[in-house]
Amino acid sequence: MTNLLRHRLFWPLAILAVLLLGNLVFTPGFFSVQLRDGHLYGSLIDILRLSAPLVLVALGMTVVIATGGIDLSVGAVVAIAGALACLRISEQDNQQSVAVVLAAVGLALLGSLLLGLWNGFLVAAVGIQPIIATLILMVAGRGIAQLITDGQIITINSDPYRLIGAGYWLTFPFSVLIAVAVTAIAVTLTRRTALGLLIEAVGGNPRASRLAGIRSRRLIVSAYVFCGLCAGVAGLMISSNVSSADGNNAGLLIELDAILAVVIGGTALSGGRFSIAGTVLGAVIIKTLDTTIYTIGITPETTLLFKAVVVIVLCLAQSPAFRNRVFARRRHPEPPAPTAPAAKLEVPA
Repeated sequence: MTNLLRHRLFWPLAILAVLLLGNLVFTPGFFSVQLRDGHLYGSLIDILRLSAPLVLVALGMTVVIATGGIDLSVGAVVAIAGALACLRISEQDNQQSVAVVLAAVGLALLGSLLLGLWNGFLVAAVGIQPIIATLILMVAGRGIAQLITDGQIITINSDPYRLIGAGYWLTFPFSVLIAVAVTAIAVTLTRRTALGLLIEAVGGNPRASRLAGIRSRRLIVSAYVFCGLCAGVAGLMISSNVSSADGNNAGLLIELDAILAVVIGGTALSGGRFSIAGTVLGAVIIKTLDTTIYTIGITPETTLLFKAVVVIVLCLAQSPAFRNRVFARRRHPEPPAPTAPAAKLEVPA
């Protein structure tokens, strides 16, 4: 039982179970999943669908944080990717063409890769602190998205593009399937190969990893490129879900939720060891918490406060020092066993 309590995923799973049961109290049919017109519907399906973009952004953030860095520009990359794709589609006469949508998606993902490469270049090659390097793109990226959209909300009417964020495939939301596929790829690369160990080595002790012959700069650049790609895919999901691109509000503050999901999952912000499963679970917890807020009927004035309280409780529950101080039983030290008196050594006269 003690080993179970010490597992890094136990407390996030416990908090998720409490949130789900709390929703069941206020909504009796909360766990009901129905099949309508070949599509799965229900509150649980909605939570998974809403969690998909955050899962992708948090996955990229996990790899970056594992290398000892951080990426504050993912929200801006989300906005730029959606703006590029929607602008490309809106300029075409036939917005229902699959080839047009694929070209727009390719353009958006290429832009996301270049933005991630730019962050990696500033951090690994130039040597700028990650929080400063990505803060540059966080601020400038919103301006770039506004320039792409000309300060307007670009609206499109494309069924193939809408499939990415709001469509279904094999009865499941297509966005959830994309998130599952990217998660599987990330787990395979980081846990089935030596890549995960190298990332942890770079984040845990950069100097020692360089002395050991690890090309840390390439790994760091690759981490930021992967983070940019994940944010770009999330931007496609968000824009396709509403069939429009909003350079000002798309992905706004998603970087904070992504960092929070990483922390809830048990990854240390100082770098080193990381948990892909924990990050996914953390993202689902955040979206479940948002759903709980609406289900319970919490007033908008106290929404952020309620969310902050739940997050604080979760973080404290995950802290071994806090659990030992509050929950663990204090063991009284046993009195030392009596020892036999030492024999006197007689020295002959």
